[in-house]
Amino acid sequence: MTIGTAVQAMLAGMPMPQDLHSSEVDGQVVVAVGATVLFSYAADDAGLRNLAAVTLPEMGFTGRRVAEVLGITEEYVSTLRARARREGSAGLMRRRGRPSALRTGDLSRARSWRAEGQTDAAIGARLGVHATTVARALAGVPRPGSADPDAGHALVPEPYAAELHVPEPAESAESGPAVAEHDQTEHDQADAVTGNLEPMAGPVGAPAAGFTGSARITAGTYRCRYAGAMLLHAYLHRVGAEGIFASLTGGPARRYDDLAVLTTATLGFALGIDTVEGAKHLRRSEAGPAVGLVVVPELATLRTRLGALADGSDPLGLQRAFATGMLAVDPADDPVYFVDDHFVAYSGARPVGKGWNTKRRHAQPGRDDTLLVDARGRAVVFGTGEPSGLVSTLPGVLTQLRQVIGPDAPVLLGFDRGGAYPTAFRACRAAGADWVTYRRAPLVETTAAPRRSWTVREGKRITVTLADETVVIKGYGQARQLTLFEAGDPVLQVLTSDTGATGAGLLCWLRARWRIENMFKYAAAHNGIDTLADYAMDIGPDTRMVTNPARVVARKAVAAAEAELAAAERALPQMLAGPGTPKQMNAALPRLHRQIEAARTALAEAKAALRPIPAKVLATDLDPDAKRARPRIERRGLQMVLRLLAFNAEAWLAEHLNAYLADPNEYRAILRNLLHQGGHVQFATTAITVTLDRPDSPRIARALEHLAEELNATPARLPGDRRPLTYQISAP
Repeated sequence: MTIGTAVQAMLAGMPMPQDLHSSEVDGQVVVAVGATVLFSYAADDAGLRNLAAVTLPEMGFTGRRVAEVLGITEEYVSTLRARARREGSAGLMRRRGRPSALRTGDLSRARSWRAEGQTDAAIGARLGVHATTVARALAGVPRPGSADPDAGHALVPEPYAAELHVPEPAESAESGPAVAEHDQTEHDQADAVTGNLEPMAGPVGAPAAGFTGSARITAGTYRCRYAGAMLLHAYLHRVGAEGIFASLTGGPARRYDDLAVLTTATLGFALGIDTVEGAKHLRRSEAGPAVGLVVVPELATLRTRLGALADGSDPLGLQRAFATGMLAVDPADDPVYFVDDHFVAYSGARPVGKGWNTKRRHAQPGRDDTLLVDARGRAVVFGTGEPSGLVSTLPGVLTQLRQVIGPDAPVLLGFDRGGAYPTAFRACRAAGADWVTYRRAPLVETTAAPRRSWTVREGKRITVTLADETVVIKGYGQARQLTLFEAGDPVLQVLTSDTGATGAGLLCWLRARWRIENMFKYAAAHNGIDTLADYAMDIGPDTRMVTNPARVVARKAVAAAEAELAAAERALPQMLAGPGTPKQMNAALPRLHRQIEAARTALAEAKAALRPIPAKVLATDLDPDAKRARPRIERRGLQMVLRLLAFNAEAWLAEHLNAYLADPNEYRAILRNLLHQGGHVQFATTAITVTLDRPDSPRIARALEHLAEELNATPARLPGDRRPLTYQISAP
């Protein structure tokens, strides 16, 4: 007898599931059926709420009704039940925040090395982490010859005394009013540092070591038109954006440090500016507090500094670092990934390579991006270059994926029939990944009888009729073939290397490939992944192998000779079947035989002339002056990383908002609007408090309050600042 059966037996005679209801009294939530109380817990106790979400479906209540009563989504109920089955009670409450980069053994070695007098940079190099990570982990470990770190915690070291002074309101031509309010209450450091916040290596109000931009805000209260965008800092902190950004170096700067420049660009892309030039439309003095600055850099400064940072960067390595942090903090429930090419047209005058534009159905100049997303549609890795094809770019993307998730992690890769070639299948096998795709037309005859197959998606049972068999693919080997039948007729065929999953499950995952198409459409519309990032190109000789026009002419000659031979051979039976007399036919036979023999000789000569002509030649062999323009990947690549970071941050925040909003149709649009929600940002000595203006809609305001409570449970920080962020909503 299962748990659900036993509970139903004990609760025999209870009212029907639609009588399930909940009420909140004095901060206590009561879940009951009729007059029988099933659960009672504090309104802010997510653990007991999740326990109720797992238990109530076992009692016979539908997931939809449970979600309505508990105020969460039906998808979240399904997720919690899956976690409970897989991990037990530990899966009901996930530890939030970025996991520590240093293990226990690393910490002990780092302490001993510091005791020997080694610098944090040297220790970080030995452990493979950044120096700031070592500094945070060893915050309480004294250096040789230094005073006791536990002594004088309440005192502010001399170098930072000036930074804790609250300046008088000042007006400048560039920044406008510097400080609006100065009567805020300073909190004690011990009260400000809560949750899983990492130990701080210096004064709370001071910028992080190594980031010394003079535009950083030390104290004051500022009006911020884009205060809602500060919610994205919760994601940036969790994936370790500060440490990843710190690996870039753009040269010396006085006012705006590298972290400030990169964070400004990221939040700008999240706010909807499609190009760097779009930053001029932001109100600098009100956008500055969103990234911890008095004012954000002006356009010329932002463009120049981003270019300097990009020139010495590895964009693909940065994206892998962000993907590693994302999957470590918030892994997908299924090891399913989707990959596809995304063509971006170019309309300039440079001799850029041509590719196939699927939107316009013709070839035109442009570039080709290959993106790989996980099962939830979040960008993981990407590649960019000249137009080629998924078959050519897939091996490089799979190599990057393995660097992110490890060599042994399971992978099921889904892609469209545009990549359904043996070369792509072999690349997946070499990377240790299973694959699933549509079979290219035409359909082949099936040898297996159709049978019913089913799976469960989002709590619903899906049943299809499939013919499941093993086929041999030339150039690859054996593969599994699934033929979908509707009304007794085959409608499509799927090829896969996965022999363990159900056929219906594989069909559902392949249908979910539209998630990557939706990602392309959304990121192009709201994060500008299709825009031109830089005009600089390297123009040099065209070293491509192109079609040889001499071979094209020779093939046409062969085709013409074949047509002449066919015509001569047809003329003989036509003459014999004609109305002529035997004498006339006998007279015509020698001529027709001579025509056939001449046509055969001409065809043999045409084929002999074709044979030594190469199919491809260098473009410079045809035209010594042929040129090719190749866009520089670094500058566009860095912007692509920041755009994908903004996309993933918005997607993560939207999922958490929708857990309380329960509006699967409009939650992304609602969040985009909330990113532009105004508010006030209070910079105190020990904390930064973001007070968002209350939305007009009561349900959105309520969901935003719950989201703020969730984010405050694991305080985040601005990149380059040690003070924890606290979110709150203004009073009605």
